[in-house]
Amino acid sequence: MLAPIAWRTPPRAYGPWELVTSLLTEALVARGHQVTLFATEDSRTAATLDAVVPAPYSEDPEIDAKVWEMRHVAHAMERAGDFDIIHNQADFVPLGFTRLTRTPMVMTLHARPSDRILPMLAEYQHDAHYVAISDTDRHPDLRYAATIPHGIDVSSFPFVADGGEDLLFFGRMHPDKGPADAIRAARHAGRRLRMYGVMQDQGYFDREVAAHIDGDAVIYDGAIGGQARLEALGNARAMLHLIGFDEPFGLSVVEAMACGTPVLACRRGSMELRSDHGRTGVVVDTLDEAVDAVGRAHLIDRAACRAHVAERFSVDAMADGYVDLYRAVLNRSVTAPGR
Repeated sequence: MLAPIAWRTPPRAYGPWELVTSLLTEALVARGHQVTLFATEDSRTAATLDAVVPAPYSEDPEIDAKVWEMRHVAHAMERAGDFDIIHNQADFVPLGFTRLTRTPMVMTLHARPSDRILPMLAEYQHDAHYVAISDTDRHPDLRYAATIPHGIDVSSFPFVADGGEDLLFFGRMHPDKGPADAIRAARHAGRRLRMYGVMQDQGYFDREVAAHIDGDAVIYDGAIGGQARLEALGNARAMLHLIGFDEPFGLSVVEAMACGTPVLACRRGSMELRSDHGRTGVVVDTLDEAVDAVGRAHLIDRAACRAHVAERFSVDAMADGYVDLYRAVLNRSVTAPGR
């Protein structure tokens, strides 16, 4: 299992790709599979950890992302012959090694490919088995072996029957995630907004968000992990996910619903696939619709939110999907035509 190295596996707070990598790795080990995890040296796993990167590059300024990513990937690929399958969770760089080994590669595409990355993915699509995380995230110019949604350990998210009165924003401080729109919707709805997430676009934050953070109507507590993260996800009337891009999956959306918190999301990307409209959340097209949905959020059955996640987005369901794919690849019932 080849993890990214932006954050530790699993991450201390933010790090969705590393989190999914960890969840799948631990689920496979629990089922008796022999797994070697290639990740940063501080990573934690029940698998065999093989690491050459001292620390995540997003946490240690001494770690040059380009240099250490190449060393990390090269180290894993030099051991390719030791494994039945390489599962690449670390983006496009490992693809450049696929023609140098006979070990098949499964690659999870954690985001819909941009035009900048597409040439690399198109070139190697017959040398690896691509997995989409939602049907809306598939690119029409690429060949996919499967669609396997992310899964979470639902039991690790406490159910909160009464989430309180505040609204929740949980995501990157970036226009894609819509923190400024969340502030506007909360203000018009007359609700306090509690905001959590890593700083990714300081300029946008300074222009559109910072002036509204007053410690009363709008509270921003940065990136959080552990128990504080669980409490934030559960102790809200609703989560505002008023995104400005086509969301590939929305891991925090699923996590919030696992705690019982309904999600009010823009109709972009995979959001209609994540939420059962009217039952576990509301999909909206405008800010006015979002404000109206806030007023009706208390009518949504929080137990139904959790049941929806347990049924469709569990870590066991994700592991089942990947094990089936691994077997199909090894049995050559899914074949990369270029091999």
